[in-house]
Amino acid sequence: SMEIFSYHDGLEKWVEVGNSGVFRPEMLRPMGLPPDVRVIAWGLSLERPTMIMYGIRNIRELFGHKVDIATIRSNPMCRLGMLD
Repeated sequence: SMEIFSYHDGLEKWVEVGNSGVFRPEMLRPMGLPPDVRVIAWGLSLERPTMIMYGIRNIRELFGHKVDIATIRSNPMCRLGMLD
């Protein structure tokens, strides 16, 4: 795998902004792909800039089974950099 980092002047530290890697064979088997097929994936880590913008310190507040449902209901859409 590989991570992509960018320096954030305001936080004075490096922040992950992207990642990539190769899927493990056991992840591909349920998809019915032949064993000799290799799959790569990559993407931007948009959750990191979102965490910085909204002052969220723990990524579990955005994703996963520990997300606060009340927060989701009161903020149905996140629009970065846009004011209503």
